[in-house]
Amino acid sequence: MTKVLKVIALGSLIATSALYSAGTAGCIGCHGASFEKKAMGKSKVVKDMSKEDIIKALKGYKDGSYGGAMKGIMKGQVASLSDADMEAIASGIKGEAEKKVNAYEKKEATKALKETKIFASEAKADALIDINAKMRDAKRLEKEDLGNKKEVSELTLGLRQTDLYSEKDETTGVKTDYSRPAPGSSTKFERAYVNAPPMIPHSVEGLLPIKRDNNQCLGCHMPEVAKSMGATPIPVSHFTNYRPKTVLNKDGELVKEGKIVGRAKGDMGNVSDILIAKTTKSDKIYQGRFNCSQCHAPQSKTDTVVGNTFESDGLTDEFKSHSSLADAMNEGVK
Repeated sequence: MTKVLKVIALGSLIATSALYSAGTAGCIGCHGASFEKKAMGKSKVVKDMSKEDIIKALKGYKDGSYGGAMKGIMKGQVASLSDADMEAIASGIKGEAEKKVNAYEKKEATKALKETKIFASEAKADALIDINAKMRDAKRLEKEDLGNKKEVSELTLGLRQTDLYSEKDETTGVKTDYSRPAPGSSTKFERAYVNAPPMIPHSVEGLLPIKRDNNQCLGCHMPEVAKSMGATPIPVSHFTNYRPKTVLNKDGELVKEGKIVGRAKGDMGNVSDILIAKTTKSDKIYQGRFNCSQCHAPQSKTDTVVGNTFESDGLTDEFKSHSSLADAMNEGVK
């Protein structure tokens, strides 16, 4: 009986410790490995809070009754936590779960801190990383250029760099790695071309999926708070409805912005030459653009399998970090 009780107690301790580690691995980028930092300079120092206050805060973030500038981000982080999970995490933070002897947590903490330091060293705070720099390396491009070779082996024709005769099932491409530092502790990437949707430079753990009534990106990227959060503000184009006014006239013809474009049922006509006559601006995100991850993808830490010679015309320093889409919406329209 004693042995059984010991096993149960040990199992409970391991489960609690593992839950704490798994539940807080994504927190240390903002809060610090020992929860000694103010997240993005905004939050309370969690290690100085009581266990009861930590639980209260976690529950408040989950039901929306607690928090300020970080409310949007934290809501996603705690959305899947039960009351028991929050109890375990709070106990771990206050040292009641023997968190310092848990090998898993140490490994995750070390990894996360290393990631943060690596990416912080990629560029200065206000600098932008050129994601194609290594891909345009002259030596690499010359090596991969099949046109300058007298002989071309079958190894150079495939992306997997494996001949068909000795290829095995385990031959795969480079694994895509999306792990990055937490929001606020990562570096930014320049756009690939003018008005390209910028890549997401930070971890999106706990932030996806984005829904109409739960968009945590807004907590940092709304124009009124973006500067104080060190984030890129959402551009005016995302607050604007550019869809042309569309009606059916009394003759059943499809009319867009006052121009007949379709004359038969189901005929949408040619709308490529319609000038956007009017736009409707709002102080809220236009619902046609609420799903940020539809265009903005997390930046992978993966080298391409071949070089990239693409260079964008007009990608000046200004457009490497800013959009002119709202001003150029009618370009090319007759």
